[in-house]
Amino acid sequence: MAAAGDIYVSSYTSSYTCVHRPHSRIHVLAEPKQRFCDSSPRLVWGTQQMIWTPSWGAMTARPSARILSLSKPKKDYSEYQCRCRPVIGGRPPLAKFGYPSERLLRLAEPKKYLPAYLEQRARESPEWPVSLAARNYNASQRILELARPKPLHPDFLPAREVPTEVSKFATSASASARIQQLAEPLIREMTCCSRHTHPGPAISTVSRSQKVTVSPRTIELSRPKQLHADYAHPRDPEWPVTEAAKRAVATPRVLELAQPSARPRVGLTAYNPDAFRVKEAALKAACSQRLQELAQPILR
Repeated sequence: MAAAGDIYVSSYTSSYTCVHRPHSRIHVLAEPKQRFCDSSPRLVWGTQQMIWTPSWGAMTARPSARILSLSKPKKDYSEYQCRCRPVIGGRPPLAKFGYPSERLLRLAEPKKYLPAYLEQRARESPEWPVSLAARNYNASQRILELARPKPLHPDFLPAREVPTEVSKFATSASASARIQQLAEPLIREMTCCSRHTHPGPAISTVSRSQKVTVSPRTIELSRPKQLHADYAHPRDPEWPVTEAAKRAVATPRVLELAQPSARPRVGLTAYNPDAFRVKEAALKAACSQRLQELAQPILR
């Protein structure tokens, strides 16, 4: 049979045979890609060398006003926040002696009082003026007694100084042979094992030939201490509730005592003018002889 395009069909078989015609584009794509590193110069990292060689047009081009504004470095405002920050290349000599601006002088002024506060304040000075009656007041015996400072205990010993003065006799004294012997450290030998043998028992064994009869007193002392006959062991933190407790009915008095006490909130005392008022009965109360005796300070 005749061929249609690139495909030939045989009349003797039912199979198809594909024959591709060569194209120049396929040959170009089939060639291996040329490596760029062979023809390009070797780059060294850490330098300001450009990867691509700039063209002549880029070297002779004139930048626009926008590019010039973007190329300006950003202003550093940290010098206003920290004047003590070190500057590369040194600090100018007159930087520390600069005059403050008007803004700083305005912020440095102290805060002034409002005219309304000056008109309403009770006194002009923070020092309270003492009245003439208070100056000429004769204090009672009780006030004089309370004004006395608390005395120290008779057996009180003040803290002595930390550095202890060593006498000249102690510094120039010579230690005797006995003192030097007692000053040497105590050398303890090991009791559980010897130096050149295997470890042995710490308690020495008793020979079997000795027959010792234990006295009744020793047997009595060797017995462990017994608990008391009336001793009750601690019970578990959880125990079953009895049936009588489950069926119990609370009396009106128990229900009354179970109610929480109603107290006003602490924040309401600021709005209650009578919160701290003393009752008339308390003002007219007379102190008993026992209370006066208990009110006296303890004499030490």
